[in-house]
Amino acid sequence: MSESKKLQGKVAVITGGTSGIGLAAGKLFVREGAFVFITGRRQKELDAAVQAIGSNVTGVQGDIAKLADLDLLYEAVKTKGRIDVVFANAGAAEFAPLGKITEEHFDKLFGINVKGTLFTARGVSPGT
Repeated sequence: MSESKKLQGKVAVITGGTSGIGLAAGKLFVREGAFVFITGRRQKELDAAVQAIGSNVTGVQGDIAKLADLDLLYEAVKTKGRIDVVFANAGAAEFAPLGKITEEHFDKLFGINVKGTLFTARGVSPGT
């Protein structure tokens, strides 16, 4: 009897897929039968993650805080016709004492952790 794979034939998108939980999820999703699109800001790390996952994966370089980069991601995903799973994993943490937080620091963290995650989800919601 053959073992059924939970994600056989599914298409998944994982933001922040170049390291840590995102990379581990990419490997697991592929083992479970999915085709995976992963994102990352740095091309070198993205290429290494694609190689580590091995097959059934496409890396799309981009910053989820930039809506144009999310548009490029979803354009790439259209080649598969649909998205079955979205793992909005990209995030950043940079701690600073309250008195040392700058507007640039705030914009960077909220761009990735809030704006990027929201617009990742909006990109796959019905009616968009």
